[in-house]
Amino acid sequence: MKKIVLLISIAAMAFVSSSVASAQGKYGPDSTECIKYLSYYTEYFKQKNYDSALPNWRQAYKLCPPTARYSLLSDGTTLLKRVLQKNQKNPIYREALVDSIMKIYDERIQYWPKYATSSLNNKSLDMYNFMKDEPMKLYEGLTDAVNQLGPKARPDIFLFQLSTAVDLYKNGQLDPESVINVYENAVANFAQMTPKNDTEKRSNESKLADIEGLFITSQVASCDNLIALFTPRYEAAPQDVELAKNIVRMMGITEGCTDNDLFLNAITLMHTNEPSHVSAYNLYKLNSSRGDVETAVKYMEEAIAYEESDALTDANYNYELAAFCFKNGNNGKAYAAAQKAAELDASLAGKSYMLIGTIWGNTPCSGNDIEQRAKYWVAVDYMTKAKNADPALAEDANNMIRQYAAYYPQTAEAFMYDVTDGQSYTVSCGGMRAVTTVRTQK
Repeated sequence: MKKIVLLISIAAMAFVSSSVASAQGKYGPDSTECIKYLSYYTEYFKQKNYDSALPNWRQAYKLCPPTARYSLLSDGTTLLKRVLQKNQKNPIYREALVDSIMKIYDERIQYWPKYATSSLNNKSLDMYNFMKDEPMKLYEGLTDAVNQLGPKARPDIFLFQLSTAVDLYKNGQLDPESVINVYENAVANFAQMTPKNDTEKRSNESKLADIEGLFITSQVASCDNLIALFTPRYEAAPQDVELAKNIVRMMGITEGCTDNDLFLNAITLMHTNEPSHVSAYNLYKLNSSRGDVETAVKYMEEAIAYEESDALTDANYNYELAAFCFKNGNNGKAYAAAQKAAELDASLAGKSYMLIGTIWGNTPCSGNDIEQRAKYWVAVDYMTKAKNADPALAEDANNMIRQYAAYYPQTAEAFMYDVTDGQSYTVSCGGMRAVTTVRTQK
């Protein structure tokens, strides 16, 4: 050890003698001592002899200006964090060490702006590591860092800020609006991030999912809280599309929060300004749940009409529209939509044919006795097509066939209307038309 110290001393003296003349400005008024202790602690630090480096670093930090060397500050945080780890059970000394570490970070940010972003990110992570016993102070520090860094903040920091805010909310120290604002700000900043590669992109997406998961499980954003928060904002700016998007997103992830006027108004504004088959479909769902049949049908027809939706999506939309229209007494529109669903997707053909058969079987028809009962022939035709297209429907289809067959006219009765078994027969009923075959009860 004596040999190492001697070598360090010799190196330092040689360095000092050659540097004093030009270094007095950079290394402060006591430049000789500053340079000497910089040299001492640096040599020990390189050897990972941190215990010996620490007292020499303390002297260098005391004697040198913060602009002397960036490593003086960055190495200082490393050394003090090692001391902190060894003194976790000494609360007074620990608090002093944390304050010192934060002070050095502030100097790194102030005097070395080139490294300010990385320094503030590292400071934020260490705040979260060392200041959890002071949650409000931690929250305020993380919030200040996020406000300065914006999308340059490390993704973890947004999660730590939200986690701290949620804890404060649960302890009654923070109101719901503040926590919601933290979440909103995090989402907005993630949207502005530019990942360097696919790996970073996936990492960011995973972190954002963690943030969203934490926000949802925290139950801070109750529907009542969201309505109270966003209603005055929306009323003050009813044409603000970005605000509308935020309302839709926030309410969309909150259970049971889409059946209200605020959500309806916001998503309608979104659709008006940036229409798509997805927004049109969402408006169909919303209006159908509120019992506005006419508006719901209008939006579903819009969703189907958009070219951006593919055939399979359109098939599902058509089937859903058919079921909705049938439920609400619009059999003609239900029939047309179910036919389209069967055309677009073979896997939906069985269900679609079964629905069409049900529509025919439940549509009132005018005319004589045969004309009123002819609908059951068509209903059975479609039930047969349904079980042929999808064998899984056979049992249900056969049950319906037996029910409808019970309404076939007697042979003698059909004969009175000049109708016989096997004869082709055209049925027009409720805006629907089909060609079928006469069947009677023997």
